[in-house]
Amino acid sequence: MFSGSIPALATPFRDGSFDEAAFRKLVDWQIENGSKGLVPCGTTGEASTLSNAEHHRVIEVCIEQAAGRVPVIAGCGSNDTRNALLHMQFSKKAGAAAGLCVAPYYNRPSQAGLIAHFSFLAENSDLPIVLYNVPGRTVTDIEDETVVELVRKYPDRIVAIKDASGDLSRVADHRMGIGREFCQLSGNDELWLPHSAAGGSGCISVTANVAPALCAEFHDAIAANELVKARELNDRLFPLHYAMFSDASPAPAKYALSRVHDWFSPDVRLPLCNASEASRKAVDEALEIAGLI
Repeated sequence: MFSGSIPALATPFRDGSFDEAAFRKLVDWQIENGSKGLVPCGTTGEASTLSNAEHHRVIEVCIEQAAGRVPVIAGCGSNDTRNALLHMQFSKKAGAAAGLCVAPYYNRPSQAGLIAHFSFLAENSDLPIVLYNVPGRTVTDIEDETVVELVRKYPDRIVAIKDASGDLSRVADHRMGIGREFCQLSGNDELWLPHSAAGGSGCISVTANVAPALCAEFHDAIAANELVKARELNDRLFPLHYAMFSDASPAPAKYALSRVHDWFSPDVRLPLCNASEASRKAVDEALEIAGLI
């Protein structure tokens, strides 16, 4: 259902508030440079520090500005099942193609709890769901058997997974348990190449925020089976993948965007802090290697 380079968009702030004008520019720039979809209000979008009103406005602006040019996968995750449903209902009404739903964080539900959570969402909203497994942040892992059970139970509702577990064997496990047509997206930029080789269809990317054209070109090379070109592009992007996490994300990504665009502020919201000096140095070096500054 989804493929290619899909940035998990950073949410720009100016004087502590959502900078709508900068966000609209970011959306246009992403689409003009080959991004095949957009994800507002994910981890990189600092969804955890947005009020519900802000959360919904960011999604609404993204869909409005994209104007049907690419699909929008709206971040709908929450550790409160009913609040996740609220996000999904709003996103469906606003015109999102799907909702990105992370495993509930902090609560640490069992696998039975995860099945109950995602089943509730699937049964109470007709917005397609992209599962989001990132145990490094949520502590809870959506195990392979749970993914298979959910997709088999709701094949028309749970349509894809963003896997940021770091375990490449899961691509084959999901293919064997669900089928080759199931859409698998990497959630780790540095694993994009091997994830695609194993059967993935693209990446929901942090790096694509600042390097959309390179990331789009990289995916196109993979899709065309141009392995030599894909490796060369991967080499250019690889330092940037790691620089994006040289400090608490998305501070490095926002700093990188501020280096590329004078209209994008590097500010993040507490409890995050702006990128450290060491992080800024790592980002600058990576941007130079990628040829972006």
